[in-house]
Amino acid sequence: MEGGLTPSLGLLQVVKQYIKIPVYVMIRPRGGDFLYTDQEVEVMRKDVELMKSHGADGLVLGALTEDGRVDAELCMELLAAARPLPVTFHRAFDMVHDPVVALETLVSLGFQRVLTSGCDTTALEGLPLIKRLFEQAKGRIAVMPGGGINERNLQRILEGSGVQEFHCSARSSKDSAMKFRNTCVSMGASLSAPEYGLKVADVSKVRTLNAIARNTL
Repeated sequence: MEGGLTPSLGLLQVVKQYIKIPVYVMIRPRGGDFLYTDQEVEVMRKDVELMKSHGADGLVLGALTEDGRVDAELCMELLAAARPLPVTFHRAFDMVHDPVVALETLVSLGFQRVLTSGCDTTALEGLPLIKRLFEQAKGRIAVMPGGGINERNLQRILEGSGVQEFHCSARSSKDSAMKFRNTCVSMGASLSAPEYGLKVADVSKVRTLNAIARNTL
């Protein structure tokens, strides 16, 4: 699974029709690492322009240099193109060489928020670093934990870090409504999601997580 990628304009416009909360759009042209070619950067520039002009309330992006530092030059360019929209630096942060230095770079560039698992597999495992980053930030940038957050660990993550917001998928599995199924064919790689199983946002999980957050913060 590649994680979050840039959505279509059609998806953005339909989502905006149905909900009233701010919609932050991911700018990520492919899965894999966060070291981008000139052509991929061109795609990112175009996506920033398109999403901004079609109603995005904020953007989520990130880029690194080959030695694991925040690509300040590229980020500065994309931030300028995104203005006046607020911008979050995504979990590329978890792949940096030095998170303390990287956080200061994000502050100086003008990012509103950083999404991080604390440079670990999950936010719960990265909780000590998330706490240190929150203390280092001193309100200059929001620190948003994300990565494996669920109903069982959210309270511990919020209380243990001091943060005021969090990110999670709140998904559950749903069986396909297809009656005819060709089980001999797979439409992707062997590790891709099965054709007859869907991952969907779970309203009950969202309500539960919101209730936990309200009672904790």
